[in-house]
Amino acid sequence: MVQFLNEQRDILQRNDIALVSTGTTGSKVEKAGFEVKALLSGPLGGDAQIAARVAEGKCQMVVFFRDPLEKHPHEPDIFMLMRMCDVYDVPLATNPATAGLLFAALDGKLS
Repeated sequence: MVQFLNEQRDILQRNDIALVSTGTTGSKVEKAGFEVKALLSGPLGGDAQIAARVAEGKCQMVVFFRDPLEKHPHEPDIFMLMRMCDVYDVPLATNPATAGLLFAALDGKLS
């Protein structure tokens, strides 16, 4: 995630995008020099907190990278977050290629 955000730094700054993250990722993103609102760690409810923000209309896009080859102890929360994005029609990227397209669209470079 940090590598992806570093690659998108200019787009983030030009579009004044506020970052919200689960706790562990948030601490890494913050160390990389980004301003981020870090919620709880994913297994402790951070994924559910982000899903709640989606339901409340507080997130316009979700970028949530996960390793599809690993089992996560908080998979039900991850699937709930993905479901909330579908229910509320919020764009969701689960891999860098899709996230890159969303950021290109934000920057007006994708029509």
